[in-house]
Amino acid sequence: MRDVIEAMKQAYASLSDGQAEVPLRTRLPIPSHEALAIFMPAYVHTSEADALAVKIVNIFPQNPARGLPYIQAAVLAFDAATGNVSAMLEGSTLTAIRTGAGSGAAIDLLARKDSKVVAIFGAGAQGRTQLEAACAVRNIEKAWIFDSDTKRAEAFAKEMAGQGAVPATLEPATTAQTAVKDADIICTATTATSPVFADADLKPGVHISAIGSYTPDMVEVPAETIVRTKVYVDSRSAVLAEAGDLIQPMQRGLITEAHVRAELGEIILGKKAGRESETEITYFKSVGVAVQDAIAAQLALKNAKVMGLGQEIQF
Repeated sequence: MRDVIEAMKQAYASLSDGQAEVPLRTRLPIPSHEALAIFMPAYVHTSEADALAVKIVNIFPQNPARGLPYIQAAVLAFDAATGNVSAMLEGSTLTAIRTGAGSGAAIDLLARKDSKVVAIFGAGAQGRTQLEAACAVRNIEKAWIFDSDTKRAEAFAKEMAGQGAVPATLEPATTAQTAVKDADIICTATTATSPVFADADLKPGVHISAIGSYTPDMVEVPAETIVRTKVYVDSRSAVLAEAGDLIQPMQRGLITEAHVRAELGEIILGKKAGRESETEITYFKSVGVAVQDAIAAQLALKNAKVMGLGQEIQF
């Protein structure tokens, strides 16, 4: 995870520095199945990377009832010098890992150095990598897990407790207030359409990484919180087009686009400041950008070759 976090910092920096070609994702509704397909191409060229890839993410809300994953995805990686197909990677796992690592990069740059307690909202695959990433960059001693399905939260706690840098003390929270009242770091990875916690329950100096609100109709964080936080994003253009957490307060006239302080890449490049006091609340909004997938796929492919993993096929 630590390696992927550093790779995501590189990805964000390339995006903010104009070294990446990342058009807005193409969204293809599939109304007969209440589903959505998303196409995410990217090319990035830096001194460390020359990566070309496209990810296709299929979001099928009815899948869990069929015993299938909510998200199905694949990443196609190409040789950027020749255009040859390099690899096809299972995209759901790659997405979960790179999304967690992106949040980990934000936590590393924005959360208080003495952060000890984390609250995870959403006990799915994304929640697991959010916790793993937080524990990779901060000395986390306790984690609260909140999910609308208490059995999922309990299973999450049992599965993740003590894994790697994850502490042995993982507690399913029966209420959102219990999860956040002592939290130094909050990670939201849900499909909520209304806030998952109350602004009044936040402690001073908390950092929030929100990765679940990826459409204008979805909301995880209260508007009152957004108004009083320092807001940082993965991509201004992507977030302002897609993130309900920010779009809805803008539509209500509570904030303007200027409320977004910086892209994370601008902090990495030293162009903008991050946290400036121990009491301010910082908020990182990510809807995911394809440059993350291109860099993550390149790293995975490099490691697979070294480790002798994967299946070679003629194309």
